[in-house]
Amino acid sequence: MNENIDAQEKKDLPSNFIRDIIDEHNLSGRFGAKVHTRFPPEPNGYLHIGHAKSICLNFGLAKDYNGATNLRFDDTNPVTEDVEYVDSIREDVKWLGFDWEDREFYASDYFDRMYELAEILIEKGLAYIDSLTPEEIRHYRGWPTSPGKESPYRNRSVEENLDLFRRMKTGEFNEGDHILRAKIDMSSPNMNMRDPAVYRIKKSSHHRTKDKWCIYPMYDYAHCLSDSFEGITHSICTLEFENHRPLYDWFLDKLELYHPQQIEFARLNLSYTVMSKRKLLFLVKEKYVDGWDDPRMPTISGLRRRGYTPSSIRDFAEKVGVARRDNVIDVAVLEHSIRNDLNKHASRYMAVINPIKLTIINYPENDIEYLEAVNNPEDSAMGMRKVPFSRHLFIERDDFREDPPKKFHRLFPGSEVRLRYAYIIICTGFKKNDISGEIDEIYCEYYPDTKSGGLGASRKVKGTIHWVSASHAGNVEARLYDRLFNHPDPLESDDDAGGFLQHINPDSLKIVSNCKVEPELLNAKPGDRFQFERVGYFCADTKLSTSGNPVFNRTVTLKDTWAKIENQTNNQ
Repeated sequence: MNENIDAQEKKDLPSNFIRDIIDEHNLSGRFGAKVHTRFPPEPNGYLHIGHAKSICLNFGLAKDYNGATNLRFDDTNPVTEDVEYVDSIREDVKWLGFDWEDREFYASDYFDRMYELAEILIEKGLAYIDSLTPEEIRHYRGWPTSPGKESPYRNRSVEENLDLFRRMKTGEFNEGDHILRAKIDMSSPNMNMRDPAVYRIKKSSHHRTKDKWCIYPMYDYAHCLSDSFEGITHSICTLEFENHRPLYDWFLDKLELYHPQQIEFARLNLSYTVMSKRKLLFLVKEKYVDGWDDPRMPTISGLRRRGYTPSSIRDFAEKVGVARRDNVIDVAVLEHSIRNDLNKHASRYMAVINPIKLTIINYPENDIEYLEAVNNPEDSAMGMRKVPFSRHLFIERDDFREDPPKKFHRLFPGSEVRLRYAYIIICTGFKKNDISGEIDEIYCEYYPDTKSGGLGASRKVKGTIHWVSASHAGNVEARLYDRLFNHPDPLESDDDAGGFLQHINPDSLKIVSNCKVEPELLNAKPGDRFQFERVGYFCADTKLSTSGNPVFNRTVTLKDTWAKIENQTNNQ
């Protein structure tokens, strides 16, 4: 165990199998009782919630063991990579609350050294230039149930292989003409060990090295070498790399390099969500969503724009833990984390999404009074605010029924409800539109002695509804986001016609242009978060909001199914 962590601190750390491995290494003295991790994204897309779990794990483990974490961009494919992605990844990691200090690296930092080591593999007779076509190479590899077949070029001489490799480097050949492969075992039951590719020709400009290279290392080769060069102790990967670990070890062993320990954990899978970067890119390019930061996307930038907080995502990552085998996490767990955070910290305001006018006929026409409202009942330090109240109000259209169902405890002819922070009212009538037949206005009377906080406040009624003063209300746009998919497993029928696209939720975004809000909300700054009482949690959009004219995104509804599940489990 790291001597900087005492017994009590070790006891308090959440247990998982990765910590058990690290503890064993530290007890044995392997890696000098150090922990040095890395977060190694490919800069070919925006990070999503699955990456957030990996970020929290890598940086969290290093912090707990007084170690360090590198941010390394595995930029080995210039065709798909872009500076835009590099910048977004930096922003996301910082936003989550982690600091890589001066340890920002790129696989491209090591291209010269990687090339030199590839020549050493050739010189050792452990790599060769294959001139089969890509289709022929796939055919020669065989199947998991049957061995592959050796390439007719597998036994080229060292001299010929070196000559061809160097000519590949100088750009003499076209893409697909030749490829450098490791010479391992074409009959291996592990497909990754059947003479995997090491270098391929790609005549594309790289975002950092520009046109210096026209051959680029494959991910499996570059990844293990980068880990080794940087002195990484624990190379933590998702489970799909488990079968790649023998190759990771093979390259380092054959090249006699410092050897980190690769450890695999289950990737994060969320219900009602797709996590494939390729599919997310498709959604962006085909305009099913409005960019990588669309609030319906599971990207970190999308969650940030929707109103999620760094602490809520860190809490979620800790809650789901680290598993050895793949499973699917209910998206309600993520939603519970943000509700729990915002419940503690978000200011309460009243907002009416679907307004209908309510007139209190016995309230003086020109009177205005300012009522006290609680900013957050979970935190008394957040204080109180003054809310204007008048004869004419807006309430939610759904809070009134002309012919109510049973147990409807809101407003209908003859019923009484309390206006939040205000008075008890009784419905005395309503007015319908002569053309549409819809209700245009509701009429009520109030009881002056029932003011909230006053002497008559003890009088009880079954329903309480929210409201805003019509003459003071701000008019804003509210964007009601919901889950992007309406099926818990969008990929279940991905081979069918339409694939995962058939499960896109047509109601994943509803735009309300006439949402009525308390006047103070017009001063909301982009990124400010609130609870709209009885409606949900909202955030002022960081792209669409302007000064004095905020656009509010619904982060999440108030209903918390996961909290109910948790409570039922705890009570069993």
